[in-house]
Amino acid sequence: MSQTWILLGATSSMARAFARALAARGDSILLAGRDMADLKRLATDCAARGAAMAEAVKFDARNPAGFAAIIARAARQDGQISAAVFVGSMPEQSAIDAAPELIEGTVSDSFTGPAMFLQRLAPEIEARGGGTIVGIGSVAGDRGRIGNYVYGAAKAGFHTYLSGLRNRLTRAGGHVVTVKPGFVDTAMTWGLPGMFLVAAPEQVARDILRAVDRKKDVIYTPFFWRYIMLIIRMIPEFIFKKMSV
Repeated sequence: MSQTWILLGATSSMARAFARALAARGDSILLAGRDMADLKRLATDCAARGAAMAEAVKFDARNPAGFAAIIARAARQDGQISAAVFVGSMPEQSAIDAAPELIEGTVSDSFTGPAMFLQRLAPEIEARGGGTIVGIGSVAGDRGRIGNYVYGAAKAGFHTYLSGLRNRLTRAGGHVVTVKPGFVDTAMTWGLPGMFLVAAPEQVARDILRAVDRKKDVIYTPFFWRYIMLIIRMIPEFIFKKMSV
């Protein structure tokens, strides 16, 4: 069956790698983001790699008024409609401490904006009897840590939203994959202290595509982050609150 993918935040490193993988499969792709010039270059690249259709569309997680037009464009395509959410923002916690108003944008980019988009898309997936949602969360959402607890809280909320959406869409033949990356070589992580075991975006894209094909519910990527975060979650609170992790 033909497949049309909407990629939100399509100019991120992970999204680019995922878009190229979809193009190689011959899928249609709507590349959504704010930088139209960059998106159009990526669309040309995807078309050259075999995408049935590759088109740039304007998307801003903080402007819900633009969501309906993207969904309407996707609805003109035959077959199933799927979406992958790569959008998010992670100001340094120290910046948020100094300017708490940054919380609103962080939560809009990383949780509420994408959730509002997916809530509008869900009826289209149900009507077509299938489709996949890929939500990029983060290991930061597994436990509040002193270094990025606002971003972690936004991703934890997104994880819970995706779990409920998975419950809903499964009943109509759809599926939702929650992806929890560890440290990935992206613009969001460049220059951050304490980085280790950094994965390439291409590796993450391969893991996501495998999870989509196998209808996995929740994955960590690279896989070993599942065990790292299991250990972190098991640390008693009275010890954890004294740690700088």
